[in-house]
Amino acid sequence: MKAYETIYQTIENRILKKHFKPGEYLPSENQLCQTYHVSRDTIRKALSLLMANGYIQKIQGKGSIVLKREQLRFPISGLTSYKELQNSYGYQGRTIVEKLVKRVVDSELEQKTGFPTGSEVWELVRTREIDQAKVILDRDYLLCTFIPYLDTEIGEDSIYHYFEQELHLQIAFAEKEIRIDHLHDEDRELLDLNQNDHHIVAIHSRVFLANAQQFQYTESRHRVDKFRFYDFARRNPSTF
Repeated sequence: MKAYETIYQTIENRILKKHFKPGEYLPSENQLCQTYHVSRDTIRKALSLLMANGYIQKIQGKGSIVLKREQLRFPISGLTSYKELQNSYGYQGRTIVEKLVKRVVDSELEQKTGFPTGSEVWELVRTREIDQAKVILDRDYLLCTFIPYLDTEIGEDSIYHYFEQELHLQIAFAEKEIRIDHLHDEDRELLDLNQNDHHIVAIHSRVFLANAQQFQYTESRHRVDKFRFYDFARRNPSTF
């Protein structure tokens, strides 16, 4: 990673954790050069990247002001748990387990999740509360072959930490599909929605282990006004 990218990530993290608050100015370019022991050109590259991603605005003669961000950023391509995002970005949140039961996969659930009919899965339904409002509804189906035991305490903490540290599963990759869905009755029942909400952002994921076996299917439903989903794409020029 280049120096300006490291500095960008450091300042981004400090903004997300409110060390630099909206409406405040970042330290001057000279101060940042001294803090990070780099050239002004490196600092300017980092600031340009912060501005391009909507964190700051450069004000001529004054410096770089931190912008207010109402939405939380969720990576599309990464495979990151909610708990990890919460720790990285510093927002206050809570996970509530709404349902935890074992189910036998029928033909309808097989078509939805990709798990074979007759296999046993955990159905785990959780809401995510951010700033005292329930804004995410997660429904996980987890193959009991790989996860023989699960309880509410694990579900309210970090299931990925449990899977990797306690069960020693090697989680490798996921296939994701993003949809804009109409609200379901369950969304209205479990989430704190706005009066004019009619749609929700739904991310459907099939998650695989290092041996390419699927062990998880997730539908994560997000209130549309609280999130923006992002990715980084680099163009590779055609050789043809």
